[in-house]
Amino acid sequence: MISRDPAAQLDAAATTCGTECSRAQSALIAAAENKDYPAEIALVLSNRADAGGLLVAQSEGAVTEVIEHTAFGKDRAAFDAAMQAVLLKHKIDIVCLAGFMRLLTPGFVAQWPLRMLNIHPSLLPALKGLDTHKRALETSAAVHGATVHFVTAELDSGPVIVQAAVAVQKDDDESILAVRVLKQEHRIYPLALKLVAEGRVRVENGRCCVDGVAVPSSASLVPSA
Repeated sequence: MISRDPAAQLDAAATTCGTECSRAQSALIAAAENKDYPAEIALVLSNRADAGGLLVAQSEGAVTEVIEHTAFGKDRAAFDAAMQAVLLKHKIDIVCLAGFMRLLTPGFVAQWPLRMLNIHPSLLPALKGLDTHKRALETSAAVHGATVHFVTAELDSGPVIVQAAVAVQKDDDESILAVRVLKQEHRIYPLALKLVAEGRVRVENGRCCVDGVAVPSSASLVPSA
């Protein structure tokens, strides 16, 4: 998603989504329906015409566009340039990735410094990459969770904006654990976008501060049941 920040208007938000985007995207769209929310969802952008999130977005009244990555072959930079052109056309200010599984080029990321957000199903920096619920169980983690962070050129490594922890139960399997983590994702992604849209997040020495207070480390979080 993306948001615009004119002082007298709502921020305009757009989502870049893939096949797994519909639920995270819906949480953002629902939050933006509140008249007091500082961002509006101006665009849902996908690299796949069959992404489930597109139909959901259309049913919720959001503007959608598709840029099929297959048309660009292996030229990732050309695909990212096409995305950038669409984002500029819609006057987007903040990008929120939701289930967007493509690696972005450093050149594209550099055009959105501290203006591109991603949600990841783990307590970063732990468990970067894929299959986080499976890996949490395989390593007998006591705590798992979700993270919203700024996107940088290095995968899953940008400054953390908001995190939420859940306790791993002894009878958990991947699907059960995923449901509890997803519940927290739906809570913290709209919160993170709100904080960024309100200008309350700053980065100091590589660490986010909200209202001048450093975001706590994942080790200090109290997990929900």
